[in-house]
Amino acid sequence: MSALRIENLYVRYGRREAVSGVSLEVPAGRTVGLVGESGSGKSTVANAAVGLAPVHAGDIRVHGTSTIGRSTQARAARRRIQLIFQDPFSALDPRMSVGDSIAEGLIASSRAYPRAERRDRVAELLRQVELDPARADELPRAFSGGQRQRITIARALAGDPEILIADEVTSALDVSVQGAILNLLRELQGRLDLSILFISHNLAVVRYISDEVCVMRHGRIVEAGPTEALLDDPAEEYTRDLLDAVPVLGRRMDLSAG
Repeated sequence: MSALRIENLYVRYGRREAVSGVSLEVPAGRTVGLVGESGSGKSTVANAAVGLAPVHAGDIRVHGTSTIGRSTQARAARRRIQLIFQDPFSALDPRMSVGDSIAEGLIASSRAYPRAERRDRVAELLRQVELDPARADELPRAFSGGQRQRITIARALAGDPEILIADEVTSALDVSVQGAILNLLRELQGRLDLSILFISHNLAVVRYISDEVCVMRHGRIVEAGPTEALLDDPAEEYTRDLLDAVPVLGRRMDLSAG
């Protein structure tokens, strides 16, 4: 069963068509990679899924319920998706404690948390992303880039999502930190039974974390299939160019460490 189904999606900004007839599925409990170069439309798909981009045509469904529109059912379906943004440095309010930032995410869960319960929930979320709950009152500047990305993941989890959309979540991080964040996402997926749409331009990262991959170019899906099969023998020259662009120093990058 598909947790997230995007059907013939079109997104337009004025006369510019950013996404043209995109269809993809994220099976329950699985990770699907969406890859392509900058400007291919990947982030627009992510934004449309959570209601941040205008849908000109098509549909986005969570377990069969459309997220399009203002109905109670559509709003409830959208709340089951949470987006993790690319840049952990700009995603957090520098004047707000990390605990308060995470607590903001609780609003998406549609539950009313008394103050003490809210504090306990924030502490639990920090532990889930392997950060010390005692640091909840600190400001983002006290944390490294990798730690800030863990905080944004905790904030996304605060909404009790069934689906995470991770939009280039490792691209702003040092290579030494990327593997740790990918491992955290895989661990959280198994523990919380999450489905993940993982967006990246880096096929080495996608190979490590994704079960299936969709390749996007100029607003369209040009190739899709099981990750290993597709990346070992891509049909499209564009996909082969993306593979050739993977940064390595004499060998394939090892993302399993950390």
